[in-house]
Amino acid sequence: MINAIKNLSIEKLTQKLSASVVYAILSSVALNFFFQPGHVYSSGITGLAQILTTISYNVVGRNIPVSITLYALNLPLLILAWLKIGKRFTIYTVITVTLSSVFIHFIPSFTLSTDPIINAVFGGAVMGSGIGYALRSGISSGGTDIVSLYVRKKTGRQVGHISLIFNGVIVIIAGVLFGWQYMFYSLLTIFVSSRVTDAIYTKQKKMQATIVTKKPELVTKTLHEKLHRGVTVVNSAEGGYTHDNLSVLITIITQAEYQDFKYIMKKIDPTAFVSIAENVKVLGRFVEDEAV
Repeated sequence: MINAIKNLSIEKLTQKLSASVVYAILSSVALNFFFQPGHVYSSGITGLAQILTTISYNVVGRNIPVSITLYALNLPLLILAWLKIGKRFTIYTVITVTLSSVFIHFIPSFTLSTDPIINAVFGGAVMGSGIGYALRSGISSGGTDIVSLYVRKKTGRQVGHISLIFNGVIVIIAGVLFGWQYMFYSLLTIFVSSRVTDAIYTKQKKMQATIVTKKPELVTKTLHEKLHRGVTVVNSAEGGYTHDNLSVLITIITQAEYQDFKYIMKKIDPTAFVSIAENVKVLGRFVEDEAV
């Protein structure tokens, strides 16, 4: 049992680090292949970093690279994540932000199209894919995603919807400084990115697991310790064919916990019958586990 949980932890670590690399690549592609060549301002802190880079020439006499402004803007938000979201979560986010800044700095810009609408749509789709994949893997891409996660933990609202509000303020700044057409291009980018993010990031979706098992005590204890989930136990159930004495367990998990749940059940009771109902509605107290 201990070895099984240890293997699970290693798998989660590998998944998170892989997600950091994937996001870093996708964000750098979105920025250097679409946003920068198309003069489209991205969502969130990345868009704000672009704005600061654009106006930096008038302030300091040269353009500060986006990678540097992006990293500097993320620093106070990383402090917020450390204090309010989770320490391990923040460590992974630091890794993600650092990799992203490095990839953005070293991957050269390449013009695929000069049409700002094409750049806005495809850049937003690529960026949204990176953000959604990162969040689904339990890490943040930094920036306003940290604020969105914090607000979602308090309100339960979807991350993409929260980001849309924060990002709207940023693109208005772009419109005021550089022209309203840039605001509309950026709004298109934000809309596409938020829709793709919500489509990929399904952690907030809840699932009901019904478990028929001969080991109710072990299953209940493990789900409580490893997933921090409560379990409702129905004793004295009987198998219709075998007439064995069984117990029925009912618990609610999130989409993000499903792989861990499946792995745990496979290790502690591979003969159990498990039924999963997706996208269930929950009334009452349901606490999402801390992002790690």
